[in-house]
Amino acid sequence: MKRLLVSVLVSSFLVGCVATKSPTGRTQALLFSDAQMQQMGAQSFEAMKKDQKISQDKAKTNYVNCVAQRITATLPDQSQKWEVVLFESDSVNAFALPGGHIGVYTGLLNVATNQDQLATVIGHEVAHVLAQHGNEQVSRQQLTGIGMQVADVALGASGVANKDLYMAGLGLGAQIGVILPFGRDQESEADIMGLELMAKAGFDPNASVQLWKNMAKAGGKQGPELLSTHPSHGHRIEDLQSGLNKVMPLYTQARKQSLTECKINR
Repeated sequence: MKRLLVSVLVSSFLVGCVATKSPTGRTQALLFSDAQMQQMGAQSFEAMKKDQKISQDKAKTNYVNCVAQRITATLPDQSQKWEVVLFESDSVNAFALPGGHIGVYTGLLNVATNQDQLATVIGHEVAHVLAQHGNEQVSRQQLTGIGMQVADVALGASGVANKDLYMAGLGLGAQIGVILPFGRDQESEADIMGLELMAKAGFDPNASVQLWKNMAKAGGKQGPELLSTHPSHGHRIEDLQSGLNKVMPLYTQARKQSLTECKINR
C-alpha cells in the first residue's frame, strides 16, 4: 500500500508537470504553480530573516532599496510588491525568491562598487525569478527522487492522504529547493535578462563587465559564492559585451527620464 501511494504521488507530480519555454527558448519542466512557488519563497525568506543578521546600517539599506526599486519598477506586473532586505555578512552574494523577495549581503557592496554594478547583480537575481528558475530547480529535485524520499517518510509516519504528503514535498522545496544553486544555462539566461532589466531602469549596462571582472578577483581562485555554478568569467564577459549593443538604446531612453540616483548618504 505504501508503494502504491508513493507511486500515485509521483504520478500526480508528472501529470501536473508543465513543459514550457524559458525567455530565451529553453525547454523547462515545471511542476509547481505560481502560488506554490510564492509560498515556498515566502517560507524561505522568513526563515532566512530569522536565522541571519539583518543590517542596521540605514544608509546602506536605503541604497540597496533604491537600486532594487528602480529595477522592479520596470517589471510588467506592478501589483507585485517586492521586499528587500540587507543581510549583515561578508558573503559576496545576493538572491531573489518567488513572491517578491530580494536579499543582498553587505559583502557584495565591497565588490559592486557603484549603483550600476549593484544593479547588475540585482537585475540578474530578479531575472532568475522572472524566468521561473526556482520552479525549474525544485521540479528537477522532485523528479530525481527527493520528493519520493520525503513522501515515503511522511507515509511511514502518518499513513494519511495525499494532501499531507504533498505538503511534505512543498516543505522540502521551501527549505532547499528555491535556493538551490542554478545551472550554467540558467545563469547565462539571467545574465542576458538582467542586462535588459538594468538598462530599462537607467543603469549603465557597461558596468556589468567591470562588475564581473571585480567578481573574478574576489575571493581568490575560488571566487565568491555567487559565482559557484556560473559560466567561466571570460565566457560570461564575452556574452555581456555581445549583448551591450542590443540594450544600450533602452539605457539611453531610460536616462531621458527623471531618475533617482542611488548613493550611500551618510
